[in-house]
Amino acid sequence: MRILVLNGVNLDVIGRRDPELYGGLGISELETRLYDWALQLDCTVRCRQTNHEGEFIDWCHEAYEWADAVIINPGAWSHYSWAIRDAVELFTVPVVEVHLSNILEREEWRRFSVLEGSVSARIIGKGPDGYREALEFLVAADPASA
Repeated sequence: MRILVLNGVNLDVIGRRDPELYGGLGISELETRLYDWALQLDCTVRCRQTNHEGEFIDWCHEAYEWADAVIINPGAWSHYSWAIRDAVELFTVPVVEVHLSNILEREEWRRFSVLEGSVSARIIGKGPDGYREALEFLVAADPASA
């Protein structure tokens, strides 16, 4: 199973942001954990992060051709980027939306996600472990692993 992990705006600096909200890991540490978890779960991940919305969307478009599943954390774009929603809606494979912090208990504007309703599952507020839960969900949902 080939899984694309897309991280969006400001996730490159999560190691500098409030560890209570974001888990205290830098992006490279998070990606290392993802690669380790993927080995344990017998799947392959490709991690990407960008602060450029168009590049994020381009990566979605490229993934239509090869990804068996997608984990997506658009960061603040989750709350207003209908262009990213449009790109995500075109996936024919399972997509899991992940948020390190519990967006439902934060500022009012963070409680809404444009991706809600267009993803297979949402995992919020579990820090970096939310990505592992997303991988486990996707591997369990893979018909090839049955």
